Amino acid sequence: MLQREILDYYLRGGERDRLSAGTGRLEFLRTWDVLVRSLPPAPAVVLDVGGATGVYAKSLAEAGYRVTVVDPVPEHVAAAGSLDGVEAVLGDARALPAADASADVVLLFGPLYHLQERVDRVTAWRDAARVVRPGGLVVAATISRFASLFDGFVKGFFRDPAFRPIVEQDLAQGRHENPGGVPRWFTSAYFHRPDETVGEVAEAGLSLRRLVSVESPLWMSGAALDGFLQEPALLLEMLREVEEEPSLLGASSHVLTVAVR
Repeated sequence: MLQREILDYYLRGGERDRLSAGTGRLEFLRTWDVLVRSLPPAPAVVLDVGGATGVYAKSLAEAGYRVTVVDPVPEHVAAAGSLDGVEAVLGDARALPAADASADVVLLFGPLYHLQERVDRVTAWRDAARVVRPGGLVVAATISRFASLFDGFVKGFFRDPAFRPIVEQDLAQGRHENPGGVPRWFTSAYFHRPDETVGEVAEAGLSLRRLVSVESPLWMSGAALDGFLQEPALLLEMLREVEEEPSLLGASSHVLTVAVR
């Protein structure tokens, strides 16, 4: 189901602690903030596709939702399935192990940026549309086309001459690939322009509700970000004010697409 390179990346722990500090913590807090304002009330049924070790599933289960994680990495499934109130099964976003109209919400927080071909991404959207009930939500995360460019300057990756060709391909084609198939930074992925998901949603037969900037440009604020995250209430309140501002979407590391069947 997964390319060997991608599987190896996650087996090395690529997702284990990513959302617990720094820009990952900002991503989690903002994504959760969008979810609690968008999802139907518990105990709605949520299918967390590509849910990895269950970071969001754990919070959803604690809030009273009935959550099933679907992930292609066996170790992720084992970790998520060990959480209280969370079921977890092995599966592929393009052929979900779930019945038609069996979920109130489908989350696609990982699959779309590991499906480099548009036909595969639209297939994942379509299967999410099949599984979600009429009127239900599909919420998907994508990585910005410009994320590697900004990340390279923020974290000093451009000091390595091998990084620039990767970024140039990201910008030109959206296809993030590592020379020789060995990731030195992030693994193989597809980086979206914000408006690309609009077409994917429409082709899958879903209706777009909104596009949301997750981190905004604040993910590039370096050491200052840690201070903002110590008491994030003001940060979250202010970012809600600009989360749908079109001019800021591409400057966010991640964008959430909220669609409805």
